[in-house]
Amino acid sequence: MEHGLDTGALAVVAGCFVLWGLVSGRLERLNVSAPIAFVVLGLVVAHEPLSLLDAQVHSSTLRSIAEITLALVLFSDASRVNVRALRADVALPVRLLGIGLPLTIAAGAACAAALFGGVDLWVAALIGVIVAPTDAALGASIMEDERVPARVRRVLNVESGLNDGIATPFVNLFIAGAAAEEVAHAQGVGGAAVDLLTGVGVGLGIGLVGAALLRATQRWGWSAPAFRQFAVLGLALVAYAVTVQVGGNGFVGAFVGGLAFGSITPAADEGVVGFTDDAGELLSLLVWFLFGAAMIVPAFEHLVWQGVVFALLALTVVRMVPVGIALAGAGLDRATVAFIGWFGPRGLASVVFALIAFDSLDPPDGNRVLAVVTATVVLSVVAHGISAAPIAAQYGQRAAALQSDLPEHAAAPALRTRSMAGDRARSRATLQ
Repeated sequence: MEHGLDTGALAVVAGCFVLWGLVSGRLERLNVSAPIAFVVLGLVVAHEPLSLLDAQVHSSTLRSIAEITLALVLFSDASRVNVRALRADVALPVRLLGIGLPLTIAAGAACAAALFGGVDLWVAALIGVIVAPTDAALGASIMEDERVPARVRRVLNVESGLNDGIATPFVNLFIAGAAAEEVAHAQGVGGAAVDLLTGVGVGLGIGLVGAALLRATQRWGWSAPAFRQFAVLGLALVAYAVTVQVGGNGFVGAFVGGLAFGSITPAADEGVVGFTDDAGELLSLLVWFLFGAAMIVPAFEHLVWQGVVFALLALTVVRMVPVGIALAGAGLDRATVAFIGWFGPRGLASVVFALIAFDSLDPPDGNRVLAVVTATVVLSVVAHGISAAPIAAQYGQRAAALQSDLPEHAAAPALRTRSMAGDRARSRATLQ
């Protein structure tokens, strides 16, 4: 019997999930994170000598999966960062997001322009913004290590949860500028701005109305507790899909929808986002698998030495100097500033943005963006994944020796965005 579904590919992918489930504990003790494992698995099974899959970077399926995954993650992350709860300790996240993120984007763009002589400034800016967002899921051991002060872990988690959503409008604007004809730059950027505003409006409406309906039906006893989580998952997808249907930016719609939903969802009800979180994490691992299977080899074929240098700078100077500037005067120990600066892993958002840019730009610029971003992400997955646990332990010892009245040890309200599955059980137990 013939199937339209590629059951061979399904068996390979499902088998990789089974394999990880069987040996994950052992590998995590060796500092091999889930993203590292799935990138390697994708790379191995899709290329010689196995060649069990035919994964193409041009695949519309790959891009669709990646976009839906990012939409779920954006909604979930934003909904966790309840604006009312954030006010209790807003100073450090505002510094990182309001000062550090723009400086990181500018520094990345400047490095790209300097290294790639003659590159269009729109493309340089696009590279800078794509590699700016961080992904705390790549170093889950840090978020789980109680030796690291709770406030520091919280700040990193909030930064990771919000910076990809904040970067999304700039990605869209810079792609529009890079893809438009020279005489039509203003029209391209103006159209992108309209898309962003549409996304904000649609996301805000869907998030607020969805949260209000969920609370009302819960109060009336209409919704079963076990299935309210499905409603939230549907709400995230509705925010993304409806925004795209009306011509807006779906990622902005999902992000703003999550912020709106979280702003009026009581802290006691945060567990309803759990299923959306789980779905996002499952799809994230699939995206990492496809990243290894479809993106690394084509990207590295176009990688030049300037791209390697940029990747090294992106994870060090381009990240750490802006963080140092943003946190100057905050009273933090130098080790804390260095710790926050180093822990800036590039992950899912950068992968999705690179795919979109690759499909939107002319081949020379698209290949350059894909190569540079892929090199940065690969280096980050390995470097941050391997170093997360030992650096957390080392910094935890340093933090324990700091005086108790220093900012690192200030009380921090409980606030969880996205980690990886390792802390899922403990997080749910806390919420309950």
